[in-house]
Amino acid sequence: MKSRLIGGGLLAAAIAAASFTAFANHSWGNYHWGRTTSSFVLQTLDSTVTTSYVNWPSKLQTAAGQWSQSTKFDLSVSPYANDSTSRKKCTAVAGKIRVCNASYGRNGWLGLASININGDHITQGTAKMNDSYTSTWAGDPNEAAHVMCQEVGHTFGLGHTSEDGSTQNTCMDYSSSPTSTAPNQHDYDQLVTIYSHLDSVNTYSTSLASVATASQRSMAGQNPLGVRIHKGVFNETWAAPDGRGGVWIHHVTLAPGSENTDLLH
Repeated sequence: MKSRLIGGGLLAAAIAAASFTAFANHSWGNYHWGRTTSSFVLQTLDSTVTTSYVNWPSKLQTAAGQWSQSTKFDLSVSPYANDSTSRKKCTAVAGKIRVCNASYGRNGWLGLASININGDHITQGTAKMNDSYTSTWAGDPNEAAHVMCQEVGHTFGLGHTSEDGSTQNTCMDYSSSPTSTAPNQHDYDQLVTIYSHLDSVNTYSTSLASVATASQRSMAGQNPLGVRIHKGVFNETWAAPDGRGGVWIHHVTLAPGSENTDLLH
């Protein structure tokens, strides 16, 4: 992944927040969807297709059902553009989460979650599953569920419960355990904490998704990802300005063979 030099007070604040994740309190900075009610419906756009190795639409439906057990929101999954070109771009849509799978290349990541923020508020997000790592998806039947659940979870403002490979019995850890494929009660409790207050604005949208504008396409969160602001053994976090006064934050799940093993010494 190439990096480029960026600066500014807003980005510095985002970096400070995104770099810190307490494992007992696994919120991702202070990021959350702005909402004026105690619970809300978060529209999730399904731009996934079934491959030879993974039924991604089914994995998304399962993850959406699991996360909707939270008392703070329900995920409403709607079909969206899923031709190969659209899935490869996976352009974000304002006020919504978009989930895509495509062959993004053997670039070092299995899953990539991106959120666009304005202050602490998430305004749109994407979760991408990388089909290029066919041996990983074919070799471990649990990995697709783990990565799907985790990348979608990041788009709510959740971080990791651990980053050392140990199992916490949740998809928000970095374990390959078969018990790490779904949220656990700690995740639901963390969402209650994150969404315990009300905001003065709604940054989510329940309107029907429309074709992205030129400005939205420029905020799609595609490579280059910006500046790496956190390096873990199994994950990295990157940040870049969106050109509109906000910031893109990207959470990368590293692919097998691309782990930062230098941190193990």
